[in-house]
Amino acid sequence: MRFEVVDEGPPDAETIVLLHGFPQSARSWVDVSRPLLAAGYRVIAPDQRGYTPGARPRPRRAYRLEELVADVVALVDAAGVDRVHLVGHDWGGGVAWMVAATRPDRLHTLTVVSAPHPRALVKAMLTGRQLLQAWHVGFFQLPWLPEAAIRARGGRFAVALLKRSGLGDDLARAYVDRLIDDPGGLAGALRWYRAMPLDVSIGRRTGAVTVPTTYVWSTGDVALGRRAAELTGRWVTGPFEFTVLDGVSHWVPEQVPDELAGYILNRIRSV
Repeated sequence: MRFEVVDEGPPDAETIVLLHGFPQSARSWVDVSRPLLAAGYRVIAPDQRGYTPGARPRPRRAYRLEELVADVVALVDAAGVDRVHLVGHDWGGGVAWMVAATRPDRLHTLTVVSAPHPRALVKAMLTGRQLLQAWHVGFFQLPWLPEAAIRARGGRFAVALLKRSGLGDDLARAYVDRLIDDPGGLAGALRWYRAMPLDVSIGRRTGAVTVPTTYVWSTGDVALGRRAAELTGRWVTGPFEFTVLDGVSHWVPEQVPDELAGYILNRIRSV
């Protein structure tokens, strides 16, 4: 498979890898990247599996977390470096947790935005309101209906939902247009959700994270609640910092990019 990747900065500098979520792309990191590049780092942001035309397998089993982790490891290999500072938001955060748990040998540090540790998420679903907050996960399991809803009225329904969750109008429109205008793009993005039943035990068997970690969660996140966020530290045994952004939506990279870049740099400089 061939991935579309933004690779900027000195090739021999310490490397930061940025993983986007749904329904984003590498574009979601543009404003976060600027301070990281100004600080002298190499910054790599891929369009992940399903979001890039050259890496869009059809079977849903191809989107299991072990495959998504393998993509990150392959990216690090292709970049010609042994270890990276890994950053992930939303689904990219879920992948980042798994990379840290299973391949800590490839990481210097970890910064995860919004997405709690998988075991914290499972516990919150069983004991709190998290299951209701993540209603879209069940909806996206259905055949054809999610695609129809997202495409409805030229994507206006999907844009309205994204705006209601806190994403700006221009980016909401750009993300939806990119998925519905790219043949196979929407189905590729939704396969991340449709592969979840194949990873049903992943939350219970994800190991503790030993690398230095920062977890950033925002109080305005409509999809990922406080309980899962506060439980996350239980599954990090390395140096850990939990940062709460008051009044910020789920869309942290787009809404407060400079602040997020500061937290990433603080974590990197701590080692």
